[in-house]
Amino acid sequence: MLKHADYKNLFVVNHPLVQDRLSFIRQKETSFADFRRILREIAVLMSYEVTRDLPLTTKTIETPMTKMQAPVLANPEPVIIPILRAGLGMSDGVKEVLTSAVFGHIGVYRDEETHRPVEYLVRLPKDIQKRDILLVDPMLATGYSAKHALDILARKGVKPEQIKFMVLVSAPEGVKVIEEAYPDIPIYTAALDDHLNENAFIVPGLGDAGDRICGTI
Repeated sequence: MLKHADYKNLFVVNHPLVQDRLSFIRQKETSFADFRRILREIAVLMSYEVTRDLPLTTKTIETPMTKMQAPVLANPEPVIIPILRAGLGMSDGVKEVLTSAVFGHIGVYRDEETHRPVEYLVRLPKDIQKRDILLVDPMLATGYSAKHALDILARKGVKPEQIKFMVLVSAPEGVKVIEEAYPDIPIYTAALDDHLNENAFIVPGLGDAGDRICGTI
């Protein structure tokens, strides 16, 4: 994993398996079923990198041979919060790694004229202020949906140091929006692409992730 030289808190997960599978699902001929399957696989691989710095403590356990002080997570596993609907395609993979995590959901859709988010659902754990959070979404395009989700968490009393944002493909425009609004929240991405087109889609990108996950193209 590499810290991007041009951004304070952007980290590119450059693992060869992640990069290979990302190239596969970028292709327009990739089927809906393969897109969903490989996206879940990428999310599994990225989760290992993103959770690398989770704090550890020790507890006494007994093996078949003896007692020992064994390393265990110091805190409960993070809350997984997908930004709906496309975020569900990544959260399925994350939960394979964080098997005891709880879930929240933030639902927004993009107004096709203004490219601004429209909120339709917020369901979060009651103890959200006490938990670390892994916010997931395949695309960081304009950054407005992600910022909206982070604004919701801020209003709930969540601090920036509790949050990690995991995204498959990013555009520079979206990264700048998040870094200006929340400069202390790390963004983990598999790729920083070139730019947004006139319709605010990432180029080269992979199209509309939600449509490709749900088969609604």
